[in-house]
Amino acid sequence: MTAVSQLDDFQALDPFFRIIEGGLAGLVDGEHFFDLLAEDVVFEYVITIPGYPRRVEGRQAVAELYRPYGNTFFLDRCYDLAVHYDHNTGVVVLEYASQGRVVPTGAAYGNRYVSVLSIVDRKVTHWRDYLDRLAVFDAIGWPSRGK
Repeated sequence: MTAVSQLDDFQALDPFFRIIEGGLAGLVDGEHFFDLLAEDVVFEYVITIPGYPRRVEGRQAVAELYRPYGNTFFLDRCYDLAVHYDHNTGVVVLEYASQGRVVPTGAAYGNRYVSVLSIVDRKVTHWRDYLDRLAVFDAIGWPSRGK
């Protein structure tokens, strides 16, 4: 049983979950993405978009932030994974890309990410996330372009 209930709610994020699980294989314990996270994990979104939090604390809070993701984006795939791990500090840097679509419009969506994770006792305790916010803006058509 995973640490978070109703995993069907997160179907739009499955490619993201799979690439992270693969990138952390052998470094952390747990089967599903949420199981890899410490209960008191801290997520920081260094580059973010308006209305999205800069900091989220706790596995359940992260799950609730991600639960409605499928209302806006659906990922078809994640790829180009590069894993950089420092055995001495427990820090992992994951570089990866995504490709999918905007749910309300069907417009294409793609992005590149860098995630810097700290691992303690075989769980992710801290996650700093970087993405191309202009890719998000372009995909959702924000700001709207006047006629």
